Amino acid sequence: MPIQLTGHTLLTQDDLYLFNEGSHVALHEKLGAIPCLQNGVAGVHFAVWAPGARSVAVIADFNGWQRGGNMLWAQGSSGIWAGFIAHVPIGTPYKYSIETQTGDFLEKADPLATAGEVRPNTASIVSNLSAHRWGDAAWMEARATRNTNGMPMSIYEVHLGSWMRNPDGSWLGYFDVARKLGDYCKMMNYTHVELLPIMEYPYDGSWGYQSVGLYAPTSRYGSPADFMEFVDYLHQNEVGVILDWVPSHFAVDAHGLAQFDGTAIYEHADPRQGYHPDWGSYIFNYGRHEVRSFLVSSAVSWFDRYHIDGIRVDAVASMLYLDYSRKEGEWIPNAFGGRENIDAIVLLRRLNEAVHARFPGIVMIAEESTAWPMVSRPTYIGGLGFNMKWDMGWMHDTLTYMTEDPVHRRYHHNKLTFRSLYSFSEQFTLALSHDEVVHGKGSLLSKMPGDQWQKFANLRTLYGYMYGQSGKKLLFMGGDIGQWREWSYERELDWYLLNEPMHAGLQQYVADMNRLHRDEPALHELDFDPWGFHWIACDDADQSVVAMLRRGGADARNVVVICNFTPVPRHEYRIGVPVDGRWEIISNSDDTQWGGSGVMTHLRVESVACHGMAASIVLTIPPLATVYLAPKQ
Repeated sequence: MPIQLTGHTLLTQDDLYLFNEGSHVALHEKLGAIPCLQNGVAGVHFAVWAPGARSVAVIADFNGWQRGGNMLWAQGSSGIWAGFIAHVPIGTPYKYSIETQTGDFLEKADPLATAGEVRPNTASIVSNLSAHRWGDAAWMEARATRNTNGMPMSIYEVHLGSWMRNPDGSWLGYFDVARKLGDYCKMMNYTHVELLPIMEYPYDGSWGYQSVGLYAPTSRYGSPADFMEFVDYLHQNEVGVILDWVPSHFAVDAHGLAQFDGTAIYEHADPRQGYHPDWGSYIFNYGRHEVRSFLVSSAVSWFDRYHIDGIRVDAVASMLYLDYSRKEGEWIPNAFGGRENIDAIVLLRRLNEAVHARFPGIVMIAEESTAWPMVSRPTYIGGLGFNMKWDMGWMHDTLTYMTEDPVHRRYHHNKLTFRSLYSFSEQFTLALSHDEVVHGKGSLLSKMPGDQWQKFANLRTLYGYMYGQSGKKLLFMGGDIGQWREWSYERELDWYLLNEPMHAGLQQYVADMNRLHRDEPALHELDFDPWGFHWIACDDADQSVVAMLRRGGADARNVVVICNFTPVPRHEYRIGVPVDGRWEIISNSDDTQWGGSGVMTHLRVESVACHGMAASIVLTIPPLATVYLAPKQ
């Protein structure tokens, strides 16, 4: 039902106050282009923040893109300009014509637009967000009562434009990719999809990390209603949706947020605070109250409008440190002389408090690459309030270890065990992400040493080891099919590889590991509890063998995970286990069904104490393999 205007604007005095105070968390309901009725006449209410402007007008086809065609009116001293324009149809492209204090005129896209033109065009588009009829009520009701810490999470990280394409090389739209991706995730037993940023962005090569529209799903793949259909379909197929979100920096393009009203209102004016030297982009001014309202409301809008299940906040470290990637003299200390960005800390805490208060059961994940304390701890004890943090240290250490020739791995055993010193200091997600397969790093499969068989065996061993560790799991697309080529945003994955048995076997192994991770409570229930993980054997560097015990809740059976990181079978190897009795192999990455060598590994359970446990199992550990054992049910 269309919004009914009771006056000339949707904005109340409370809205203006909260916006200027920095505590408005629902700007998407008030600013931008909102279809509505005024005195029974259909039209659009436009509102935009431009505090330094002399005047603001809406320009579009309906007024010949003339500067003075449809003027907006200043809303007190708030810096917001607003007004109703009758008879503006859905789908109309528009911009704001902003007169600066120097008399210049800027043509800007709407910062709160719900859609934009496909690049290279840059206008915003009036959209109707009420047309979609959601069918995911069961998913949303279950989510609200879900314990995210104790749930299985195996996340499939995806760049929509290069996951799969049409036969002519064009992009799949949200509607079509929803069916293909949803069905694929269901087949592969992934619990969630995590999309590289889909917030509107001008340059394909930024992969979405240089945004100009933090409220709009990119029009490359369709309309906002199409994206709603995407989320809805995945939910109805029991797949959650997490979005990459980038509040750390934004694109410098002239039609975007930069120098929006002729002054720096979204960014810092001083380049020592407002310009990112690594990415050639502007940094948000987190200390400005209105910017804080803008950013928090952006996150809220994605949960509110699109039913998403989580946000992964990009480049949190670059937000937290004033001297991030800067030399001496290139940054400005905080009020206390330190390098911590106090304004960013306040923003992140308010962000997490706002979304968790409004949307129970969602997840907030930080990509934070330093040892900043308590990233994934509640704000009321001094944390930043995220649910999880990417374990960048595990990712780098493990991949460094796996690229070593197996004959040398004994000298790098500490790369496997160092995580034990911090593994429960945060609530971690283990991520083998897009960052590890670009910029000359090669694909995961190509990183592995040895001949072709050994490369696949190494990769299966790595995945088995990852699923055995504590923490939630993430794998970037292509890793599950054994992509040889490095990822490129300009082409789809090499799906033809699945015609070859080794690639098909690897894909099946990942699907089976996802199912095991989901079905065995010990592999996910206590991911963030030290009781849920115990090293059985972590000191056998000479043979490059490790063994781990995973525990779950009261009703969960224990699972033992054993890894052999050499191509030499380890015969008559004794591993301590909590109890004797009947044990079974529930996964062996060396199984021939997945491309393994099929080395036979029989279990012999004995009442012989070992590794500080009451009983032990003697077995052959296959070459370059991860083996999972559990008591027979």
